[in-house]
Amino acid sequence: MASEEIVSRAMALVGVPFRLHGRDPVFGLDCVGLASEALEAGGELGRVAQGYRLRTGDAAHVGALIRAAGLGRVECAGPGDLIVVRAGPGQLHLAIRVPDGIVHADAALRRVVHRPGAVPWPVVGCWRLENGGETHGDAGADGSGRADRRAAGRRDRGDAGAQL
Repeated sequence: MASEEIVSRAMALVGVPFRLHGRDPVFGLDCVGLASEALEAGGELGRVAQGYRLRTGDAAHVGALIRAAGLGRVECAGPGDLIVVRAGPGQLHLAIRVPDGIVHADAALRRVVHRPGAVPWPVVGCWRLENGGETHGDAGADGSGRADRRAAGRRDRGDAGAQL
């Protein structure tokens, strides 16, 4: 099931260093990089858009980017879903819901962390992969299509940052 794969991948990323605009766990991840890496484990993730500001209170704009990446809004987050929270004034933050809490890239702690319990910030929205984890299009040699998407994504994204 896609949600189990997303949770498993998110938990495997706990301890990865925080890196602003980080998109590769070898070098570090920010919240967008964590979301992209974890959600990709659950199925085909659409293109992760380029260029975002650190402080954006524009939840509608962020929601449009999330929809463009292939996620649909849900009323209540379950394990493996993406949560958008308002972590501070004008600051939206992404986290992955796990059965007992969230996994997120914590800038203050300088690493990806598992935070058990309730979400500590106001939740702006909850999102789920719309394809239910089913891959489509050119799947590649292993059937997942991930290797091709990762190679293309790293060429496109580089270290300049992206948004989900």
